Amino acid sequence: MEREYEFFIRTTPERLWRAVTDPAERAQYHFGTAAVSSWEPGARIEVTAPGMDRLLGEGEVLEADRPRRLVHTMVALWSEEVAAEGASRVTWAIEPIDGTCRLLLTHDQLRDGADEQLYGGWPMILSGLKTWLETGTQLTTPGSLMYS
Repeated sequence: MEREYEFFIRTTPERLWRAVTDPAERAQYHFGTAAVSSWEPGARIEVTAPGMDRLLGEGEVLEADRPRRLVHTMVALWSEEVAAEGASRVTWAIEPIDGTCRLLLTHDQLRDGADEQLYGGWPMILSGLKTWLETGTQLTTPGSLMYS
């Protein structure tokens, strides 16, 4: 199963890349969680949150072509149900277009009928990313900062 999300964001590819890969910035729009990695192929990714004594997710960087493309695995660990789903893949494709960026996020290698918790949060996360980059403020929808 595959899910795709397309957003147009008024920013530069370099700025968008930093927002995706910097743990402090990521926490501003990704439910308050930080994704920590060196972002080099083969590097481990750990998803953490303040006050949590366990990882909320983990993965491995498969490809990194700064600032155009980032591909990594994702294993959700925030509940036993999603952990049982195993690894899936997330691709961040960044394309500059006339002073803006097209972000195409593809979440694939999901099993048919996969738990919606694995991919259902992407619209809120990516809306938060767009809001953060264009206004410097956080999106405050219910759940958008649930781990902060």
